Order: sequence, then C-alpha cells, then structure tokens
Amino acid sequence: MTFFDKDGDGRVSLTEFLVGIRGTLNEKRQAAVDQAFLKFDKTCDGFVDAADLADVYNVEKHPKYISGEMTKDEIFMEFLQNFNDKNGDGRISRDEFNEYYAAVSADIDRDDYFVLMMQQAWGIK
Repeated sequence: MTFFDKDGDGRVSLTEFLVGIRGTLNEKRQAAVDQAFLKFDKTCDGFVDAADLADVYNVEKHPKYISGEMTKDEIFMEFLQNFNDKNGDGRISRDEFNEYYAAVSADIDRDDYFVLMMQQAWGIK
C-alpha cells in the first residue's frame, strides 16, 4: 500500500496507482521535463524557489496581490506548493519536479501529447 500511497493519506488515488504501475518517465518525456526544469531554475542551483520565479512568473495581476491579501512571496510560495514541496522548504528540487510530472504523465497515454503539453506550458522546443 505505501508503494502506491505517495501522499500518505491511507488511500490510493487513480493517479498514484497509474504512477506506480507505469513507473518513471520514459526518455522522451524525461527530456521534456528536464528542459522545463532548466528553464525554470534561473539560478542554476538545482532548485526552483521564489528568486527563480521572479523572472518567469509575474504576480502583479494576481487578484490576491491586487487586493493586498497576499504579498509577492506568499503568492510565489503558493505557486510552488502546486509542485509538491514535500519538505516544505519553499524550494522545489529536481526530484520533486520529476515526481510532479510523473504524476501528470501517468494520465497521458501518448508521448507526443505529453511533450507538446510541456512545450506549450513552458515555452520549450
């Protein structure tokens, strides 16, 4: 059960099951994920953090920034949480990034569609 239950909630979601069955990203998909990570990791330290986001993610139009509910850093941290910051350090490691996209990949049957999705999402070729 723990092999499949990656988030530790005592249940196995469809995505967790598919990741467990399908395993890691194949070479073609991993290449697209690597390219995206390298584009995102502006400081080239192997992590994505708020400093990296500052150049690629503009929060000035975010409704909670406009209303004053959240600061830029709070919005950046919320954005990073989408990528499963497992240890809560405010940074996304390459492993965490890979795990996130392995879960996304598990729900996409065709390699060419996955690569196209990555290209469009990250502006990579």
